[in-house]
Amino acid sequence: MRFQAMMKLTGAVALAAAMMAAPVRSLAQGGGTILKPADTQKLLPSSVYYKAQVAPTQLRNSAGIKFSDGYYLLATMVDTSGYSSDVASKYQAYFITEVPLKFGSENLPAGVYGVGFVGGKFDVTDVGAHDVFSVEAGTDEALKRPMPLQIMADPSGGFRLYAGRKYVKFAR
Repeated sequence: MRFQAMMKLTGAVALAAAMMAAPVRSLAQGGGTILKPADTQKLLPSSVYYKAQVAPTQLRNSAGIKFSDGYYLLATMVDTSGYSSDVASKYQAYFITEVPLKFGSENLPAGVYGVGFVGGKFDVTDVGAHDVFSVEAGTDEALKRPMPLQIMADPSGGFRLYAGRKYVKFAR
């Protein structure tokens, strides 16, 4: 009788260990949990400040990551109709990161930024519309269901921020 109870306990411990290891494996590959628009809408404001104006956010077109240590990255498309065309072309989304990130060879400190895809580049500006950096962007023709804004895990590690089929890779 004791042997059977011990085997049940051993099986339960093994099952619990396997269940605990599965999230660790996915966190090790991506570093966090990708949030859906319904999750990010609770965290993002309905309007944001950028270049001396307040613009409404498109919360239905938002994405984010909750990193394993509890910090967030949030992004949302913005209605830039009130901005000049040169600002509106670079400023397509509001980007908030509570942790430093790496985009190619560029480091982005924690903060609030305006971001956008212009041609084959991904541009990052501060909230005063000053250029922070620009990196090469890719195009994912195989993406089955492009959306205005989304974040997905990158197959080689880290994440991808998409605007339609255009994307940029980033990691923590």
